[in-house]
Amino acid sequence: MRRAIPILLIVAASVLVFTGASKVFLSIATGGTAGTYYPLGGAMAEILNKSVPELNATAVATGASVANLNGLAEDEFQMVISQNDVTFYAYTGTELFAKNRAMYNLRGIACLYNETVQIVTLANSGIKTLADLKGKRVVVGAIGSGTEVNARQILAAVGLTYDDINEQYQTFADAANSLRDSNCDAAFNTAGEPTAAIRDIAAQKDIYLIPVPADVAAKLIAKYPYYFTYKIPKDTYPKQTADVETVVVKAMLVVKDSMSADLAYKITKALFSPAGLERLGMAHAKGKLISKATALDGMSILLHPGAERFFKEK
Repeated sequence: MRRAIPILLIVAASVLVFTGASKVFLSIATGGTAGTYYPLGGAMAEILNKSVPELNATAVATGASVANLNGLAEDEFQMVISQNDVTFYAYTGTELFAKNRAMYNLRGIACLYNETVQIVTLANSGIKTLADLKGKRVVVGAIGSGTEVNARQILAAVGLTYDDINEQYQTFADAANSLRDSNCDAAFNTAGEPTAAIRDIAAQKDIYLIPVPADVAAKLIAKYPYYFTYKIPKDTYPKQTADVETVVVKAMLVVKDSMSADLAYKITKALFSPAGLERLGMAHAKGKLISKATALDGMSILLHPGAERFFKEK
């Protein structure tokens, strides 16, 4: 709250000085300042302020996907970055949002880049497959996190439940320490790769990435529309000598259906213009992976009509 007042004053002043008229305010919910969402959101705000005259866009640091979608529902934000699976839960009122009313008014603008399910163990653990996790100490993510739901769904696809493992609930920063100190046997992490914490472990001990094979991926995709197959390229981490099969969810942009089709079209066009994509690529390495060609891959909710208009254009 203490930060919001000066920002609003600055914004109001800029409106009066430079336009002489009111603008449409667009608060873009991102994530923590140390993550990927925040720099990309800042770049998006810059792009939109330059390209869409009626907009005054600002990126806001937040607790990421769940907080962003709740804030969008309450009109605290007008556009948010979220994992596409978490967005699906909010849209359908399931999983993390099972106690909430389904947010049927959510609409997608575009999917952005992969957030990779990485299942990490130490090379000397003897764990080579998902089935080998039975009876082991497995960090499944923080309570209420998207990672935890990913872990539960993937385990179910190979016939395992939490009754078959010793599940531990930790953030991946804590899980990395647990792995290094042999306080757990494996850990799930859903994040863009390479992930700094995994690199840190790999710099000290040899690691092994447990694959999500094609048959398991097929079961997941058949049941959950937001997963997408992927291979973690070899040499992503030290001593990783081969590609690793897994699944990904997607980071995506979400708005409400109350946004006008014209504004949604202008936002999408600006972000996916050559200048917009170049700026996103400069903001973060993951920004280089954003493209019109892949923007609908993994779209887990209805596309906003304004965005749909843009993507139908040649």
